[in-house]
Amino acid sequence: MSGKAKDILQMDLYGLLGIESSATTKEIKKAYRQKALTCHPDKNPDNPKAAELFHQLSQALEVLADAAARAAYDKVCAAKKQAEERNRKLDDKRKKIKLDLEARERRAEAQSQEEVQVTRTLEEEIARLREEGSRQLEEEQRLIREQIQREREEHRQTGDYSQRNSGVKTGATPKLKLKWKCKKDDEMNGGYSHDILFKLLQKYGDVLNLIVSSKKKGSAVVEFASVRAAELALSNESGLSGNPIKISWLEGKPEPVASASPSGQFLSSQGSLSNERDYESVVMMRMRQAAERQRLIEQMQREDEDEAAGS
Repeated sequence: MSGKAKDILQMDLYGLLGIESSATTKEIKKAYRQKALTCHPDKNPDNPKAAELFHQLSQALEVLADAAARAAYDKVCAAKKQAEERNRKLDDKRKKIKLDLEARERRAEAQSQEEVQVTRTLEEEIARLREEGSRQLEEEQRLIREQIQREREEHRQTGDYSQRNSGVKTGATPKLKLKWKCKKDDEMNGGYSHDILFKLLQKYGDVLNLIVSSKKKGSAVVEFASVRAAELALSNESGLSGNPIKISWLEGKPEPVASASPSGQFLSSQGSLSNERDYESVVMMRMRQAAERQRLIEQMQREDEDEAAGS
């Protein structure tokens, strides 16, 4: 495309002459004469733009007065107008897409902030529960301990309590082994700390000792004061819902109560012990419990050391 053609396409020829695109050749020439007289260089010697405008008016007349040149010019102008319309629509569409995208981003950001706030609130509540303790849980545990204590008193009064424990080996306190899933590099020990285990187990009765292995992940041993407490824990405790505990007997598992003789009397003679004999038995049992706890701690320490050496 020549430089002259480019210059013409940059101009609005009909606008220069002040006529409509449907003007006749006669109207075009008339408009040219009127415009050219006002901006002729001879009439405007001090206006340098007059000569340029006069030249542009001459180009407009030259193109629009020729039918073929005018048709080509009109065709180019129409295509240019259509392109501008398409660009306008595209710009509108892009603008709408941009606005929609910004709106979605604002909604997503608001939703993300809401989720963060909800998560933060949950974390704060969990932290509060850990610090203050769950009143409902403590109340339920208190009720369970009171119920177990009442059962003990009833057993002592009726004489059934000594018979229920007649199958326990002398001096062997009930001990349970606890196991749960835990990876070696899990610092949280599968979600079980000493305090969490103690809270889970103490609701069944007095806990004499609780040892959580520091090297053998997912393992602990609990020693209860009574067989009844150990039996309740073994039967009812499942641990955390996301990582349940497997509980099994380690020591002190009760043996079947001795069967009755033909005369209807139990073979066990514990029911006939005097108060003095009972007191001595209790003292000896306490001494053996202390020794067993120490032995149990040493045994677990040795197992941890052996396992560490083997790995």
